[in-house]
Amino acid sequence: MAHITSSSSSSSFLVSRRHLLGACAGIASLTVAGTGAASPTQNKIRLAGWSKPISEITNILAEPDKGFFQAHGIALTYLPGAGGGDAIRNLLSGQADVAFTDPGSFFMALDKGEKLVAIYDIYPQNVFNVVSLQSAGIRKPADLKGKKIGVYSLASGTRQNLLVMLHQAGLKESDVTIVVTGLLNFAPLMQGQVDATAATDTGLAVGLRKGMGDIHVIQVRDHLNISSDMFVVREEWRHQKRDVLKAFLKGYRDSAAWMIAHPDEAATLAGKRAIDGTQRDVNLEIIKLRNAASLPTAGGVARLGNFDLAALQKGADTYRALGMIQRAIQVTDVVDTSLLPGA
Repeated sequence: MAHITSSSSSSSFLVSRRHLLGACAGIASLTVAGTGAASPTQNKIRLAGWSKPISEITNILAEPDKGFFQAHGIALTYLPGAGGGDAIRNLLSGQADVAFTDPGSFFMALDKGEKLVAIYDIYPQNVFNVVSLQSAGIRKPADLKGKKIGVYSLASGTRQNLLVMLHQAGLKESDVTIVVTGLLNFAPLMQGQVDATAATDTGLAVGLRKGMGDIHVIQVRDHLNISSDMFVVREEWRHQKRDVLKAFLKGYRDSAAWMIAHPDEAATLAGKRAIDGTQRDVNLEIIKLRNAASLPTAGGVARLGNFDLAALQKGADTYRALGMIQRAIQVTDVVDTSLLPGA
C-alpha cells in the first residue's frame, strides 16, 4: 500500500478531480427529468457542465430517481462540456442558463468584460494538489524551485493552481520548468521524467489504485483554499429570473445534502446514471471526496453554497499578480449571496 504524507496534518482525505477532462467533448445534452411527469408550470434550467455525466456529479444525475429539482418546480437539462471555459462559452452563447465552472474561467471572462455573477459555491474546498515521490525530498512549495513539474495542459486548472501555489511561496513560473504530460501524468513522475506533477483529486485517486509507491502530496488548499467550482449566470438573467434561480439552488442544495448524507445510495445510483460508474467502490471513493469538497470553509452542511469571499478575493488578486487577468476584480461586485437557500 502506498505511503502518503501531506503538507498539512489537518488534511484527512486525498482530493480527486478531472482525469476525464480531455474526453468531454462531443456529447449531446442530457435531459435530467424528475420522478414524475413534467408539469407545464415547471421552469426549465439548462445547466452547462465542465464534464460528461460522471460519478462526481451523481447528485445531479440522480434527478430522475430523486426529483430534487422537480420538487422546486425546475425541469433540469444538463449540457456536458470540456472544462470550465466550455461551460462559460455555453452560457455566453445562450445555449445554457447556468454554468458549472471554476473561478479561473470566471475571472478570465470578467477580465474580458463579460457581465457575469457567481451565485453558489459548489466546491468551496480547493481540490488540486502537487504530487512527488518521497525520494525527491519535496515537502513544501519552496522545494519546487528549479524542479520539473508536470501539468495536464497549459490551459488546465492543474497549471493555474500550481502557479497560485508557487505565488504563495514567493516563486514565479520561471523558477520551475513546466512540462505538459497529459491527463495520465503519473507515469512521467514514476519514470523520472518530472520531479513532481500537478494533479487533481480524482486523478490522484485513480493513480493510487494503480500503485505509485511512496509519495508526498502538497495540497493547494493549504496555501490558498480558493473554491474549485461555482454556479455562474449572466447578470441580466440574475435580475430577470431571481425566483427561478432561487428554486434551482434549493434543488441543488437538497441534492448535495442527500449525497453527503447517503454516499452509499449515491454510489449505487452512479452505477446506473454515470458513464464512469461501473465500479461501485470507485464511485463511493469519488463521491466521498466530492462530499468533502462541498463543505463550506465554515458552517458545515447548514451553509452549503456559502462563499468565502476573503479567499475568493485573494484568488482574484493572485490571478492578477500572475498576469492571468489584467483587471482588478472586486469579488463583492460579482458574487450574489442573496439567492442562496435560507439567505
